[in-house]
Amino acid sequence: MKFPDSLEKLIESFTMYPGIGPKTAERLALHTVTKASKEKVFALSDNLRKVVSEIKKCQVCGSITDLDVCLICSDEDRENKIMVVDNSKDVIAFEKTNIYKGKYHVLNGLISPLGGVGPEDINLSSLFKRVKEENITEVIAALPSDIAGEMTTLYIKKILEKEDCTIYRIGYGLPVGADIEYADEITLRKALEGIKEM
Repeated sequence: MKFPDSLEKLIESFTMYPGIGPKTAERLALHTVTKASKEKVFALSDNLRKVVSEIKKCQVCGSITDLDVCLICSDEDRENKIMVVDNSKDVIAFEKTNIYKGKYHVLNGLISPLGGVGPEDINLSSLFKRVKEENITEVIAALPSDIAGEMTTLYIKKILEKEDCTIYRIGYGLPVGADIEYADEITLRKALEGIKEM
């Protein structure tokens, strides 16, 4: 059956989300049209517009925020150490543990020569600048244990060896190849407890 053009476009829009295939997109679109009230659909539309226009990267750490400097970076009670993570979802995952009280630095990518991603393509230069300017005493690499994560971790270690800070990596309470965002709080807690100097 051929759907009306506007419904086809809505189905296509839903497929841009990870894990949403054509069948699920169709189900969501049909629910939106037949079951959801106009008020709820308009509210969803407004929320999508608002989040796209207001969410940006923190000028200090690179995590998502609706402020110029995120709440974590502006918290003066944070310990003078930085945990380096791949993306903002990792920050959220570690914050849920309520154990780590330091700062974060979000790379928004990993070094991957095969993927055409070099050190200059991710948020690394501002990390090195922060270590110097903020007199950071510890840097914890909390990156995936895959090839790109390992390569990025080794690059950070090599650059920061000249600085007066100790470099750690999180313990491997995380399975090899696992994404931090999908790990449960106990696994992340164990990973934090098992950090090691590099």
